[in-house]
Amino acid sequence: MTEQTTPPSTDGSPVDPVDRVLALADAHRGVRVFGAAQALQDASTAYGGSSDGDQWDREERAALRRVPGLSTELEDVTEVEYRQLRLENVVLVGVHPQGEQTDAENSLRELAALAETAGAVVLDGVLQRRPHPDPATYVGRGKAEELRDIVAAVGADTVIADTELAPSQRRALEDVVKVKVIDRTTVILDIFSQHAKSREGKAQVELAQLEYLLPRLRGWGDSMSRQAGGQVGAGGAGMGSRGPGETKIELDRRRIRTRMAQLRKQLRDFAPAREAKRAERKRHTIPSVAIAGYTNAGKSSLLNRLTSAGVLVENALFATLDATVRRSETTDGRVYTLTDTVGFVRNLPHQLVEAFRSTLEEVGGADVILHVVDGSHPDPAAQLSTVRDVMGDVDADFGHEIVVFNKADLLSPDDRLVLRGLAPAALFVSSRTGEGIAELRAAIEAALPLPAVEVQAVVPYDRGDLVSAVHETGLIVAQEHREQGTFLHAHVGARLAAELAPFTG
Repeated sequence: MTEQTTPPSTDGSPVDPVDRVLALADAHRGVRVFGAAQALQDASTAYGGSSDGDQWDREERAALRRVPGLSTELEDVTEVEYRQLRLENVVLVGVHPQGEQTDAENSLRELAALAETAGAVVLDGVLQRRPHPDPATYVGRGKAEELRDIVAAVGADTVIADTELAPSQRRALEDVVKVKVIDRTTVILDIFSQHAKSREGKAQVELAQLEYLLPRLRGWGDSMSRQAGGQVGAGGAGMGSRGPGETKIELDRRRIRTRMAQLRKQLRDFAPAREAKRAERKRHTIPSVAIAGYTNAGKSSLLNRLTSAGVLVENALFATLDATVRRSETTDGRVYTLTDTVGFVRNLPHQLVEAFRSTLEEVGGADVILHVVDGSHPDPAAQLSTVRDVMGDVDADFGHEIVVFNKADLLSPDDRLVLRGLAPAALFVSSRTGEGIAELRAAIEAALPLPAVEVQAVVPYDRGDLVSAVHETGLIVAQEHREQGTFLHAHVGARLAAELAPFTG
């Protein structure tokens, strides 16, 4: 386990707790992994300014904040599953095998950002090197006792493990450290529950939370039991100990399964409306461009820069969850849609991937995928692989993928050279300054599929609706005004070609 030594600060200011945890490892290697690239950006470079619109949602989200100083220390840790998750002062803990220290540091930095986004204050943290996590207490009995001393010394009320803990590991670790223990998955689910706004988004998050909670329910003790199970004289209960039926935990499980079935039906009911909108766009041969990428990579900022959409932009992980579709046009007048989707993170809970499958299908059915990567992140290669792994589950077509390294204003020439090695055809843009936006628009236009049918028609002047439709959804090669009507040489969709057929020849 990492020693809890505090490196001296040259200006006397407080030292970041995660920096304190990693200071010893950094000193041994002589290289700082975490420099200017943090999990959350510096406030001076985080926002794009006027290109993001009025941002009314930011004021609404800031109107409800968690109040510091409220104790969440548990008198009885068996109540942990039934309390509303309210993170306050936390200590982080992670385990990594030999040779994976850099990945563990990046993951711990990301966990700190997740905890801060959820409303917590990170006080300290520990990293332990061992081949495998302890099956009982995750870090081993002795290290768990050291962790208990750290928690008591800094006054923390919650421990967050940088993995998904088994129910038995959580209980055993809570028994030692005497405060609430949660895992990475719980924090991500809590952030999603805070940020979901649409009916579909809230239903998706609730379903994911219940799927996670179901195998982690625990009993409330003998006093809450509804049945003793027959003649139990040996247990001291005697005659008359048979209860009316279910135990409390069985009742809870049944109610959760019933609610999950209701949510799945509700999500299925949302599908027809979404499919109708998607079918309408296909019927009018409107191409779609999906913006996918890691959380906090700047997807919403990029959508605002391209379309002036006014989507909420915040320096936080998973700031926007609900898919946002906006209309845009190419320089030659063709219409296409841009869709902002939910972000990804390493070790994204399986429950969320399944619950948000309907949202992710927007990416799977897109004609072009804008894969946005945070160029200033300490491990952009992991961002690329994480997003591609998840998108592979929804059969996304990466043949029409445009990799975009965002936040180019924070990159040095050497950084760009390294990133170019990861994706030679990638574009460098900055949603904040507007750098590279024109090149990105041109790349999108070049990647959009051309309409399938080439037509030459003389459209009468009283059918201006057809000429307008060709301008909106087709690609015009030539246009000329003649005595009989408007001559059009264009590429259009099959449906529009059928309407133009009487005027061809």
